[in-house]
Amino acid sequence: MKKFVSSWSGGKDSCFALMQAIASGMQPSVLLNMMNENDMVSRSHAIPKDILLQQGAMLGLPMVTRPASWDGYEKIFIETLHSLKADYGIEAGVFGDIDLQPHRDWEEKVCSAVGIEAILPLWLRNRKELVYAMLDAGIETYIVSCNETMGERFLGKKITHDLVDELEAIGIDACGENGEYHTLVVYTPMFKKKIEVAFGATRCHNQYWFIEMKLA
Repeated sequence: MKKFVSSWSGGKDSCFALMQAIASGMQPSVLLNMMNENDMVSRSHAIPKDILLQQGAMLGLPMVTRPASWDGYEKIFIETLHSLKADYGIEAGVFGDIDLQPHRDWEEKVCSAVGIEAILPLWLRNRKELVYAMLDAGIETYIVSCNETMGERFLGKKITHDLVDELEAIGIDACGENGEYHTLVVYTPMFKKKIEVAFGATRCHNQYWFIEMKLA
């Protein structure tokens, strides 16, 4: 049984990739999340560390977080993979990317540097069908950041089949694969129980909207 580290964003894609990897017979050993330089929230999603740690606890897996600037991101990521390989005996890294080739190239590069395999369980699946599959698999997830085309009105909204249709109607990719939006998973059948999260104020930073969140 191949042991792996899950590149864990806290959102739907990394969650479903983890579920798919387990379904294929692989064994998760640890979760890895890269944080902003301040080590308080995750990159892109801006999920607070205590919520990420709670996700790990609900999965029964250790959550490793590492602060990094964009300039130092790759170096720190590779160093961390080396540590995880030594500590947990990981043989692979599991990622939630769907069809962006530069992302896959980078993931294969950093895994190769450590001598482990990069595995992308969602690769080249139809994006809309993939979101539906996530929902049908029992993932409960909310939009926690999004671009200005969507705007703040979508922040804090639960992803549903109807919402996916609404997003497509305004020209937003169903999965948000191009970075249109990011999500927070509060429940999956893998969790011991649902994580209760309270949403707060919204803000716009560098033409991107974010919502405050904290454990309720």
